[in-house]
Amino acid sequence: PHTMEKQLHLNLLASKPPMAGLQSGSKLRMGPGRKRDFSPLPWSHYFETMEDVEVENDNRGHSALSWAVFTSVICSRINCRVVAMDLRGHGDTKVKNPDDLSAETMAKDVEKVVEVLYGENPPPIMIIGHSMGGAIAVHTAASNHVPSLLGLCVIDVVEGTAMDALNSMQNFLRGRPKTFKSVENAIEWSVKSGQIRNVESARVSMVGQVKKCEEPLSSPGVSKSISEGIIEEEEEEEEGGESNHKRKKEDDQEIKKECLYTWRIELSKTEKYWEGWFKGLSSLFLTCSVPKLLLLAGVDRLDKDLTIGQMQGKFQMQVLPQCGHAVHEDAPEKDDCIMLCSKCWSLEIIKRGFRCLRSIIIYSIIFFALYF
Repeated sequence: PHTMEKQLHLNLLASKPPMAGLQSGSKLRMGPGRKRDFSPLPWSHYFETMEDVEVENDNRGHSALSWAVFTSVICSRINCRVVAMDLRGHGDTKVKNPDDLSAETMAKDVEKVVEVLYGENPPPIMIIGHSMGGAIAVHTAASNHVPSLLGLCVIDVVEGTAMDALNSMQNFLRGRPKTFKSVENAIEWSVKSGQIRNVESARVSMVGQVKKCEEPLSSPGVSKSISEGIIEEEEEEEEGGESNHKRKKEDDQEIKKECLYTWRIELSKTEKYWEGWFKGLSSLFLTCSVPKLLLLAGVDRLDKDLTIGQMQGKFQMQVLPQCGHAVHEDAPEKDDCIMLCSKCWSLEIIKRGFRCLRSIIIYSIIFFALYF
């Protein structure tokens, strides 16, 4: 009955027609005088259920909404069950020690969630991780925390370039707005700053990245709004320096009265874990015995170890130069992850000697990422 129930859910999900008006960001063009819609989208447009998973001592964190649009695409092409995890410290996760973001701890979190979801006989599972989540995916696979692991996909994270970028990471974080006037304001910033290039994905993903401020922010300069860092091309400059100064002062006072939104996690406080996420990552990735795919936003991101490994055919690699860092959000319709899923599926069928139709076999894909 459990298998039939899962199959029914999958059939229902696959039968849902695409929503009108939702397009990939790179293809979205607005007519003259029309503004893009930055209103948030609900998770229910992309997922069947949202459930709390209780595990002993620990839970999982991060907003899984980053995978929403990609999930709808992959479920329309492959008969699978998608589990989009919230890693600790992210999303709506509640844990006893949310500040422990070490690679070892989060990899064990993945193991515990799999145990709770599937018990002693988990189905074939693929793990797909983006950025720091990709690093955790590698640590999970290398430590054999998921015995039924079928394949590994890592999106835009490479040890060499990541380690080089750590020195400037604090400057990057300081350059982001600290607060937003609304969720719509946060979505607008994510698109116009280039953090997410797909408007549809931004409208559902950013909801999980921000939260209401617990207390009013009264110190000047804290409520840094989108207008400080981004200028609309279609907006005309206003005349009159004094009136502009007066209006800005009034806006600042008004912002302080409003209920502001801020980032769910203070990434600057996680600095002590950064090196542990990335050091030795390329070697760990290459030693994973399952089929592997590395998706990159640029070929310049490849380090020496992975360049040699790729030439030796130890993993598949695809470069999507038209995408930003959030590859899975900017181009969810690309077939590379889906092709790897199908290939892993076929290999698993041969290895286990299944005597049934391929469409009947259901396996899980687990997504997770850390926002950076």
